[in-house]
Amino acid sequence: MSDIEELRSAYKGRKDVIENRLREFEKVGKGKFKVLFPELVYCLLTPQSRARNCDAAVRKLQERGLLLKGNEDKIADALSGVRFKNTKAERIVGARDLFVGEGAYDLEMILQKGTKPRVLRDWFVTNVKGLGYKESSHFLRNIGVGLDLAILDRHILKNLWEYGVIREVPQSLTKKQYLETEKKMRKFSNKIGIEMRALDLLFWSMETGEVFK
Repeated sequence: MSDIEELRSAYKGRKDVIENRLREFEKVGKGKFKVLFPELVYCLLTPQSRARNCDAAVRKLQERGLLLKGNEDKIADALSGVRFKNTKAERIVGARDLFVGEGAYDLEMILQKGTKPRVLRDWFVTNVKGLGYKESSHFLRNIGVGLDLAILDRHILKNLWEYGVIREVPQSLTKKQYLETEKKMRKFSNKIGIEMRALDLLFWSMETGEVFK
């Protein structure tokens, strides 16, 4: 089992960088649709793909004017370095159709009307194909809304296991298992005095060497 004091020490060394990143997330959350939607697309791309590759793919879609107007084929062609690009291109178009056009949902209003993060997460899981609990939590965290939600990817689960929070690293999580693991992570966060919003980025940076998103 890994040492808690070493974890606290690691946090102390990264705290300023992590806090700056969290402030950046909050600024994104106050933005308009053209700022919010790319972050949602990023989270649609992340399953089984590297974060940096997904970020680069979103930037390429924006540069080519495909994010809001491209068809599935053109979007898929721009997703170099992203796994399952055809499926993810289809999901990007599906998400776009949900929020753009006549009768579409107002993404800004949904996010900025003060709904509790856990309720918001359920809404995105239900309505946006391709966003499960991990991806919806990721999206909300990246816009400064779901700072108390757990993004239970392989990096986080591995660390939770190493610190004795969970007994094993699961291959997949049902909704019930996800919420139970999130509760355990929140309890661990309170115990060691590192907020959930920071603990996720700390674990991620310890695995990858950078504080990203």
